[in-house]
Amino acid sequence: MKNKIITTIGIVLLMGHPAVAQVLPGVARSQEQPIILAGGNIHTGTGEVIQGGSIAFRDGKITAVGKEISLSDQDSYEKIDVSGKEVYPGLIFLNTTLGLVEISGVEVTDDTEEIGQINPGVRSIVAYNTDSHVIPVVRSNGILLAQVAPTGGTLSGTSSVVQLDAWNWDDAAYKTDEGVHLNWPRMVARRSRGGYSFSGGGGSATPYEKRLEELTALFEDAAAYAAIPEPERSNLHLEAIRGLFDGKQTLYIHASEAREIIASVNFAKEHGVKRMVLVGADEHSWMVRDFIRENNIPVILAHIHSLPANEHSDTRLPFKLAKMFSDEGILTGITYSNQAYGYNLPFVAGQAVAYGVSKEEALAMVTLNNARILGIDDRTGSLEAGKDANVIVSSGDLLDMITNDVVQAYICGRSIDLDNKHKMLYRRFQAKYDEDSPAAGSK
Repeated sequence: MKNKIITTIGIVLLMGHPAVAQVLPGVARSQEQPIILAGGNIHTGTGEVIQGGSIAFRDGKITAVGKEISLSDQDSYEKIDVSGKEVYPGLIFLNTTLGLVEISGVEVTDDTEEIGQINPGVRSIVAYNTDSHVIPVVRSNGILLAQVAPTGGTLSGTSSVVQLDAWNWDDAAYKTDEGVHLNWPRMVARRSRGGYSFSGGGGSATPYEKRLEELTALFEDAAAYAAIPEPERSNLHLEAIRGLFDGKQTLYIHASEAREIIASVNFAKEHGVKRMVLVGADEHSWMVRDFIRENNIPVILAHIHSLPANEHSDTRLPFKLAKMFSDEGILTGITYSNQAYGYNLPFVAGQAVAYGVSKEEALAMVTLNNARILGIDDRTGSLEAGKDANVIVSSGDLLDMITNDVVQAYICGRSIDLDNKHKMLYRRFQAKYDEDSPAAGSK
């Protein structure tokens, strides 16, 4: 234990050493000059593509989008030529631990979960670290917003939406405590080396029935508490989830198998939960697609770049699910399971294109659909007048790993520095082979 503590302290100190630490890009100032991006191919996120169009924004809000725009104060706008480039809404990263963990092997940099099983009062937003080196990396590929979610336990706590260019978590907050994350306990015992055990989070001593009793007691109390307009005494435990019963919060259900999906949704309905989303949808979710559709539950697809859940399944099934769910009329969003490699989000959407989804539909699955799932589609997710100017410009196809090259990005109209640690290291070692480098003469 002593050696572990010493090692941890050493790593943390080393991270802060000038010789090792990499400087983070600066935080952008609020938009001062109105801007028109002119001549680009504008992918609005609604399915429309405006060839050679323009988009204008002032004070962080989009004022006009179209083939030709006309504004009464157009002369006050700075015109930026983006001819030949592709213009998109900023991507939205769902259900991620971005900013909650820096180095998974160093406990002091991991703040993804709290001790215990039932933690409704845990708020991921207050643990969000705006100085994470991972944030500029994912931002460089066009991801401008993220839903930062807690993990662990049966009821993990609340998630919040953040914009990815801020000095602190308060500045970053885009929509706070918008959802509650429920990890539905396993209903079937799984075989392990020590025999059979329940994996509801507490091991063999904690069967499914006990977890269900705890959840039932909590939700009954929370529903009764929510029915009181002004409680005489505030209960922070129950206050944290009272929005589930009037639709102000969403219950994000993490369930592994078909029977667990049905049980968790029925449980939530019985207790008066208004809005639900199924997280990590895969082929087990597909088995109960009629149930999901009938209950109007959006789905967030599990990691597309993965093997199917069952050995007998079509090996390409994870690639096809986006098309399959969408064709069923189910609101479908796409995310990426690993926050450290979250910059692959546009490419997993592109993977779905090869299996039946159109490019504009795939774009919506990482922009407008995700905004709808989060309840922020009135502010962002598409390029429409009146919405926040969350805009990215790429010199190539955003969803294509080969041609993707984000050259400009704006969050609420603020011009974002797209530099990151990867680019810094590239420049550092590229200089080693530069003819002008002092080291070049010592070869």
